[in-house]
Amino acid sequence: QVQLVESGGGLVQAGGSLRLSCAASGSIFSGNAMGWYRQAPGKQRELVAVISAGGNTHYPDSVKGRFTISRDNAKNTLYLQMNNLKPEDTAVYYCNYIPARPAWGQGTQVIVSS
Repeated sequence: QVQLVESGGGLVQAGGSLRLSCAASGSIFSGNAMGWYRQAPGKQRELVAVISAGGNTHYPDSVKGRFTISRDNAKNTLYLQMNNLKPEDTAVYYCNYIPARPAWGQGTQVIVSS
């Protein structure tokens, strides 16, 4: 059973930075694409960063240039560096595989104040 545990969220002022981490159990991490997703109140969950097994990355325009996804396969850990945060980035952030597996972690709350 794959487990995903997110951490690193918090309350930050607009323009600030946070670094999220995701610890993944199991031996399938290194060979799979991973992603960071977020869900804001009243909105659908959206994908905000993707990293392939080989390290290629992709971002939607809403976060491009501000968010950086990375991975450490030796530690089975996924990261999301978020800079120049905006109030619209406020959401619960989750990590999961690409495509997403059915089991989600608890997520980590990010609140950006204006």
